[in-house]
Amino acid sequence: MSERGIASRREADRLIEAGKVFVDGIAISELGYKCDDRVKIELSSEAQSAQKNLITLVLNKPLGYLSNLPCDGYPEAKELLTPENQVGGPPLDASSLEKLGVLGRLDINSKGLLLFSQDGRLAKQILSPATEKEYLVVVEGQITGEKLRYLRDGLYLDGERLRPARVTKLKPNLLKFVLNQGKKRQIRRMCELVELDAISLYRTRIGDIMLSDLPKGKWRII
Repeated sequence: MSERGIASRREADRLIEAGKVFVDGIAISELGYKCDDRVKIELSSEAQSAQKNLITLVLNKPLGYLSNLPCDGYPEAKELLTPENQVGGPPLDASSLEKLGVLGRLDINSKGLLLFSQDGRLAKQILSPATEKEYLVVVEGQITGEKLRYLRDGLYLDGERLRPARVTKLKPNLLKFVLNQGKKRQIRRMCELVELDAISLYRTRIGDIMLSDLPKGKWRII
């Protein structure tokens, strides 16, 4: 079910136990039920309706907020998910916002697009290396053609060659990175390897989800 994008593994277990999963039209209740690739797997109409009502939203995270677990006195980005910070769309109450989980991470010194969702299927898609992430990065140091070539392809981190990246020079000190990989502090570490210092990192896109003109510290339903 997870491989077909029907539900996350945790959600699949819950749906199977509730008798809401059908294999070739037959309801199953056995966790770990084995079947081949040719079978038709469906959810009950009730479960399909519930999936359509799962909430996903995008937050423009400011600097100084942690993606998830707070530490050292720094606040958690989820604290910004209040009804007062919503921009557009049908209003959500505080109880609905409490049920959302963060998808991925954005470190305390980075800002921009951060996703929250109730949908485990979306979480798997967003966290997949195949999903592009786009960043605007202000750097200190001289950006040369050779450095750009290495940033695009040829660098190693943690003993592993990085996947090719799209890196474009927009201004004398501004680069745009498009990555399909998510190593910890990857962009900052890539810049260090070519003697550049990434002093500001702003995520603007994940897949086809854009931050657009969402104000800092505000969120909207997507």
